Amino acid sequence: MQQIIPRVINIKCILFFALIGLLSCEQESGSLPILGRTEVVDGQTIHHKIRNWEFVNQDSVLITNDSLKNHVYITDVFFTSCPTICPKVMKQMLVLHDEFRDDDLVKLVSFTIDPKRDDVDRLKLYSSNLGVTSDKWHFLTGDKDDVYELANDYFIVAYPDADTPGGFDHSGKIILTDKDGHVRAFAEGTEPETIPRFIKDVKTLMKEYE
Repeated sequence: MQQIIPRVINIKCILFFALIGLLSCEQESGSLPILGRTEVVDGQTIHHKIRNWEFVNQDSVLITNDSLKNHVYITDVFFTSCPTICPKVMKQMLVLHDEFRDDDLVKLVSFTIDPKRDDVDRLKLYSSNLGVTSDKWHFLTGDKDDVYELANDYFIVAYPDADTPGGFDHSGKIILTDKDGHVRAFAEGTEPETIPRFIKDVKTLMKEYE
């Protein structure tokens, strides 16, 4: 089963990356595209949308899609014992946190892909060590299968892999989602040079709600 899951996820990610050209074109017109598969049903355009989800944050508070319905939010996946890319990605998430610290419209959300070890207490300690609080940045834990499926919705590779350091394989994508649950932009958390463009993307999306 583990051999199949990565292949399915990677195919979706390849399709996602194919939209980069579209992203560049639409940004020139002053707006961000809605990324992902689009269908037309009974004459109505249906865009890719993040499924409904619910997880518990570092303060033991249940957080759902509705909790973020009045916000645009920045997402990544991680685990606290990650020995590889997580520290690099988290460093860029902190850059984004500081950039939008005073903008209530913008929230940050980090899903652990190791909920067995990353319980509420561990996430609380982790977020406290970063110097951030849940009013701005939610660190979420919950059912492991739910988080893997959800990562797929965000076009983020994430799955258990005993042969990978730390026991999990995952990408370092940072994703921007609008109030309606549509993916609007992304950055490579392992490539700091992609963050300035992503910051511009966030500001462009914010203008849609002015």
